[in-house]
Amino acid sequence: MSWTLSQSFLSNSSPVIKTIEMHTGGEPLRVIISGYPKIHGDTILQKRRYAKNNLDHLRKMLMFEPRGHNDMYGAALVDTDLPEADIAVLFMHNGGYSTMCGHAIIALGRLVVDKKYVTATEPETEVNIQCPCGLVKTLVEYKDGKSGYVRFHSVPAFLFASNVEIKVKGYGMMTVDISYGGAFYAFISADVLGLDVRESSTSDLKRAATAVSDAVKKQVKILHPEDDDLSFLYGTILTDGQDNWSADPTANVCVFADAQVDRSPTGSGVTARIALQHSKGFIQIGQKRIFESGVTKSLFSGTAIKQVKCGDFDAVVVEVSGQGHYTGEASFILEEGDIVGEGFLPN
Repeated sequence: MSWTLSQSFLSNSSPVIKTIEMHTGGEPLRVIISGYPKIHGDTILQKRRYAKNNLDHLRKMLMFEPRGHNDMYGAALVDTDLPEADIAVLFMHNGGYSTMCGHAIIALGRLVVDKKYVTATEPETEVNIQCPCGLVKTLVEYKDGKSGYVRFHSVPAFLFASNVEIKVKGYGMMTVDISYGGAFYAFISADVLGLDVRESSTSDLKRAATAVSDAVKKQVKILHPEDDDLSFLYGTILTDGQDNWSADPTANVCVFADAQVDRSPTGSGVTARIALQHSKGFIQIGQKRIFESGVTKSLFSGTAIKQVKCGDFDAVVVEVSGQGHYTGEASFILEEGDIVGEGFLPN
């Protein structure tokens, strides 16, 4: 016996929202393909505000249980306002809408090529993706009709503040660096908090990183030089402290949004960490580093490829590479009267 969801079968239901399910390094990505209402706005940041103010019930329905979970991640394709962009995207998660997401860019690069939104060329196909933080050039490996690894070039990334002293509840005075890679992150070595990013439990890492994020949000004013919509701390990245260049992988764990734990090494986080390492003289232009997720042991690479400016900040463009994978397709509905089905997260 087989059947598919349809409006005739579900006569009193909401429209069917169809998605393609992917992951990059273990971090999920739910890509909305059809059934979503039009997201209005002349610019992508206006679209982001529109989604937040008018469509947040759908974010909760798709990201939260029973269809998702606390660590689900999503992407909605929207109309681009940049002539050079092939697609534009809004990112969503348990706390709202982010400005950049590298793991999503890596997965979307494959999807755009495989769905023939652009004409594929060998050995790489260029896909320009407009994100809320700006245009991201993406290069998708393509051979014998198959897509593979993806690398992207970041928006200008920079060290915002170095050796910032904060008082962290439960831990005392700490020193963090704050760096931007399409989103702002606080960076601190896990051993300062009595933890190990490769060995400590995810719950302990999440608790400590959340405490650091809470402290930074209360005690540090973050400003992006070009747009106030980008001026907020997205999360904290706990590292193994190995910032000097090495051929060996360096591990980190990113806790972002509402205490959401990234399973991947974090694409925008790798971007921000490369910017930090370059600014402090730990790595040079062209030196590739390998970054390991402390959760899944998956790997991204990151390389500062050129120096630029972002406002008054010395910045770099960072190339990040990794591979996304497909996990399935889904059709989601909300039946009339299903209050629980509107989305919930357990305490």
